[in-house]
Amino acid sequence: MDGNGRWAQRRSLPRTAGHRSAETAVIDVIEAARAAGVEWLSLYAFSTENWNRPGTEVEFLMRLVRRVVRKHAPLLLARGIRCRFLGVTDPRIPRELAQDFDDLAALTADNRGMTLTVAFDHGGRRDIVEAARSLIRSGTPADEVTERLFADHLPFPDTPDVDLVIRTSGEQRISNFMLWQVAYAEWIFPEALWPDFRAPDFLACLHTYRHRDRRFGGVAARTNGDPS
Repeated sequence: MDGNGRWAQRRSLPRTAGHRSAETAVIDVIEAARAAGVEWLSLYAFSTENWNRPGTEVEFLMRLVRRVVRKHAPLLLARGIRCRFLGVTDPRIPRELAQDFDDLAALTADNRGMTLTVAFDHGGRRDIVEAARSLIRSGTPADEVTERLFADHLPFPDTPDVDLVIRTSGEQRISNFMLWQVAYAEWIFPEALWPDFRAPDFLACLHTYRHRDRRFGGVAARTNGDPS
């Protein structure tokens, strides 16, 4: 969800105004995804690298996220959305916010309408390192390590591989997001800044995705392996 700062800058507003305006886009996209039948939706809210931002901005984000979580918990429960939080290991996260994450996850644990994963204090490299450490601690011999076994040691191993990544604001980079899971994802880079991103934009991305030819390194069946 990229572009909050630039959205504010273009309006001669503080960066915090961009983060505050992003709330509407978050709820709009969640509702659009659920209505479209999306079963798994992940939102990259705060990366391990975002701790390098000015302290005042980080503090504002922590307060804002806590307010948004508490405000929309009843809606998420009513919509049958299961909420999970990927990351949330840094001790700098306020204890009250971490508790709100735990409370929302517990509140919606039995929901089956859609799984919403919020990546907060998330880093794809850290997840891979932690999975490797978990394998080592389990005593698994090196020759027995497979991709499937490795994936089982990642956080939330029941999460399917990512099919589509949408990065708003036109920026074209991964930024350490779910590095293992996006290996064969399709990517779309809409120019809209995140606070301006709405349900029609999201649905347009889904439409584009559905027309992609996903071959996973192979060739289309109609060619029968003939490159001509």
